[in-house]
Amino acid sequence: MEGLPRPVYARVKSLPSGARKPWHAHPWGQLTYAIKGVLMVRTLQGTFLTPPQWAVWIPPGVEHEVITSVRTERRNFFIEPERVDFAGPACRVLEVTPFMRELIRVVAALPVEYDEAGPDGRLAQVFLDQLVRLPEAGFSLPMPTTPALLDTCAELLRRPDDHRAVGDIARAIGMSERTLARVFLRETGISFRDWRVRLKLMMSIETLEESRNVTRTAFDCGYDSLSAFIAAYKRQFGQTPGEFLKSLEQ
Repeated sequence: MEGLPRPVYARVKSLPSGARKPWHAHPWGQLTYAIKGVLMVRTLQGTFLTPPQWAVWIPPGVEHEVITSVRTERRNFFIEPERVDFAGPACRVLEVTPFMRELIRVVAALPVEYDEAGPDGRLAQVFLDQLVRLPEAGFSLPMPTTPALLDTCAELLRRPDDHRAVGDIARAIGMSERTLARVFLRETGISFRDWRVRLKLMMSIETLEESRNVTRTAFDCGYDSLSAFIAAYKRQFGQTPGEFLKSLEQ
């Protein structure tokens, strides 16, 4: 596809469990909405997790890969860059409002070459107007740039159940614990401890969707009590695990 046939071009796609789309980039913006399943979008700057009924915005030119944990259905919208006024080149996970959810459904069904001057074109413009108003959700995980720390974080993404102490991790990469903490905070904006907590909570979304069981998820993620997990989850995502499960049924 050399160019977009219209300012908003939509595709519906299903992906099997464990699917992985290799690193790539494109000259247009992309909004990916997860209808079912959990999507993970990785860039050089961070990891972005999109649970069902959330969306991720990928700016033009940003190299990324897409990974699924369970069978996923998604809607992709490719958008001319000048039509969306998002500041900066960073990906962001967006909370999709009920109104935007309906717009996603309707715009995805438009013909490929809809009439920009007609009702379909006006509907696409409403879609774009609403897109830039969507609130950003806390489903992102910034990545450090120091190679040893970046490799460590990539390994923790593959093994979120790794419970090694910070001192052990620091020694394994030839750093002192204080140096690791200082460099990590400078490069990501959050502490290494908070990064690991966020990782654990982000990974819990996949377990929640698969099991639909908050208690099981809490203990699978290494929490000693259900109440501690619920409190941490709400601090991070602004809703309880139970509220998240209810949103999947809407």
